[in-house]
Amino acid sequence: MLTNILIGVLALAEGGGSLLDVNPGLIVWTLITFILLLVILKKIAWKPILTALDNREKGIEESLNRAEKAKKEAQKILDENKASLSKAEEESKKIIDQSRSYADEVKEQMLKQSKEQAQKLIDDAAAEIERKKQSAFEELRNQIAEISVNAAEKIMKETIDAEKNKQLVTRYLKEISKN
Repeated sequence: MLTNILIGVLALAEGGGSLLDVNPGLIVWTLITFILLLVILKKIAWKPILTALDNREKGIEESLNRAEKAKKEAQKILDENKASLSKAEEESKKIIDQSRSYADEVKEQMLKQSKEQAQKLIDDAAAEIERKKQSAFEELRNQIAEISVNAAEKIMKETIDAEKNKQLVTRYLKEISKN
């Protein structure tokens, strides 16, 4: 296929001045223009293009480095947050356990105090009952002695005086209470 194109170009060249004719002067001037263009581009445009490309490459590298650093910092913060969260969970469990323990202790203490107060009330009531009983017994004894003396006085019609009767009854009651 390439050979067909070359044959076609050569056939046209024989026919007179076509665009594809080989002209040595044109080739020299084209080469000189091309080299001159390369030198001008190298001095004027090549350095800024390379500088821009280098700057772009450095910018991309810095962005990648910053992104990697940010990723590492984010992972570090995430790990710290996980550690803090687990620590907070442990502390909350500990506080809950302490609160339950404290509540149980307070409950036991309140029950104990309630029982002690109830027992004290019972003991106080029993002591008060005993005092009232003794007081009532003493009053009853005095009344019995007085009634006995009055009865004996009426029976004996003044054979014994009232004071001796009272002493006699009191002594007799003491003997009975000892038995």
